[in-house]
Amino acid sequence: MKKNIHPKYYPEAKVISEGKVVFVTGATVPEIKVEIWSGNHPFYTGKQRIIDTENLAKKFEKRVAGADTGSVQFKKQKKLDRVKKTTKVDTGASKVTLKDMLKEFNSK
Repeated sequence: MKKNIHPKYYPEAKVISEGKVVFVTGATVPEIKVEIWSGNHPFYTGKQRIIDTENLAKKFEKRVAGADTGSVQFKKQKKLDRVKKTTKVDTGASKVTLKDMLKEFNSK
């Protein structure tokens, strides 16, 4: 077995959450800092706590409150109008059946 290839093992590495040591375990680093562990996770505690570090929830609520449903309807109608303009209306005069094509092919 090769010597000096394995990292140093710390049998009493401290797991730290919110500035407190929550438990001790074995690891290759002396300290492990975590934000969530079983002692503060809603699944285990039964209490819900929202961690919003970048105000993402407030930004989302602001966007939803500012959404104008009229503008959404306007965009949908505009898209429908554009599709109607680009779609060709077939009058049926140019439709050729397979039977007609075969007759024309055989007559040549």
